[in-house]
Amino acid sequence: MFSKIALAKMIDQSLLKPDATQDDVVSCCDEAMEFHFACVMVLPCWCHFAERRLRHSDVKLGTVIAYPFGAIPTSVKVYEARQAISNGAMELDIVVNLSALKSHDYTTVQRDIEELVTVANIAGLTEDGDDILTKVIIEVGMTTREEQTRVCRIANAARADFIKTCTGNGPRGVTVHDVKHIRQAVGGEMGVKAAGGIRTLEQAVALINAGANRIGTSTGVHIVQSYDQSQGVLTEEVLH
Repeated sequence: MFSKIALAKMIDQSLLKPDATQDDVVSCCDEAMEFHFACVMVLPCWCHFAERRLRHSDVKLGTVIAYPFGAIPTSVKVYEARQAISNGAMELDIVVNLSALKSHDYTTVQRDIEELVTVANIAGLTEDGDDILTKVIIEVGMTTREEQTRVCRIANAARADFIKTCTGNGPRGVTVHDVKHIRQAVGGEMGVKAAGGIRTLEQAVALINAGANRIGTSTGVHIVQSYDQSQGVLTEEVLH
């Protein structure tokens, strides 16, 4: 039996709509602090504002890099990541270069991931620096199982922190089978973030029990409020 806070700490509350307003960002941050979510994910243009809103809370700030298709030069991704970190981002959800991946240009995919992980690691080594987490988005609806496995291995070798399933802009959302495949590909040590079309407690629990240890959603409040602690739906292994 686990508390709602334990579940909430597995949720990244996401606000990545292109028409999100400042009021939307305020509401998202305030809800995240009220429910003690792990992270708030906002577009890069809102990082500085959201960081001030979340300051002194237990909620981390995250943003997306090369969103939503990843198809920009590595140098631009690196600049974008550095800018995000300077504006307070502690978690970077990085879209793999889908064009390079579909072209089987694994050298570019690897270089992207390695350089961005290095940027995050160096930032974490600064005085009073905290760890900057990196999550590599593989967009399961646009990639084959073979391509997903290849990226998982590259990201694991580069010591990225998570594989993330979807941007929310792909042709479909995440499934239990996606998460099981990724968990098998990365093993037990690397994080798996399930995202894309997760709107209910039942979906979240199924994905967690399949191997996800983060859930990316815009409906985190509904999911947590729906959780009945007496159900005992989360296993101890998953929460750890």
